[in-house]
Amino acid sequence: MPAPKSFFWYELMTTDVNAAEAFYCAVVGWRASRWEAPGSSPYTIMNAGERGVGGIMEMPDDYRQSGSQPMWLGYIYTDDTDAATQGVQDAGGTVHRQPADIPEVGRFSVVSDPQGVMFMLLHPMGPDQPPVPAGTPGHVGWHELYTTDWQKAFEFYSSQFGWTKAEAMDMGPMGTYQLFSAGGDPIGGMMNKPAQIPMPFWQFYFNIPAIEEGLRLVKANGGQILMDPMEVPGGSWILQCMDPQGAAFALNAPKR
Repeated sequence: MPAPKSFFWYELMTTDVNAAEAFYCAVVGWRASRWEAPGSSPYTIMNAGERGVGGIMEMPDDYRQSGSQPMWLGYIYTDDTDAATQGVQDAGGTVHRQPADIPEVGRFSVVSDPQGVMFMLLHPMGPDQPPVPAGTPGHVGWHELYTTDWQKAFEFYSSQFGWTKAEAMDMGPMGTYQLFSAGGDPIGGMMNKPAQIPMPFWQFYFNIPAIEEGLRLVKANGGQILMDPMEVPGGSWILQCMDPQGAAFALNAPKR
């Protein structure tokens, strides 16, 4: 099994970068900064304190033309983008963009797992960032995969990135919710998607201080509530939402 690798950067492809920036700064508490490099499109970095967490970019033309909606995507760290991309393809995944270099950033590719869930691979330039304590505001606190066959999905991610099973939770009629780890405490869960979710996808939970304040800020800034606040095992609270441009996301807080 390969050494565990995990998500470490998150990217929103949207139809209105400025509006999305304002929304997430208000809701999550991020600070926006601009990044530009020769030959690259303008890019908005969202920072928690002094550390970048993710970015916002305009949806590419081919993505728009395919009828796809705005969405958050995650980057999984890799030591070798070319080898990891080939590994995804050999395991039944799809390569949407072959490995390429991003000036001053690293080498990336765009892929999807065998169930069609898109994500990115990236070997970054520069030193690795130290991990932040669990629950740090503004960072991603949970990774949730809604898929068509969670057992096969887990086999794929385990074989490619060294993920291991943690606790499995019986969700009754909704089936099993399988927690997974990437070399430490659980970082997320997988389950078969409910019928009302049209397609498989990764959902990312952004840490905030209190869920009721998050609920208020989402509504006040034009977002939609997809699932009301819910307490989860361990005592934290979650809220599932949609931003004004139509991208799904979730919030996680230690208190209501």
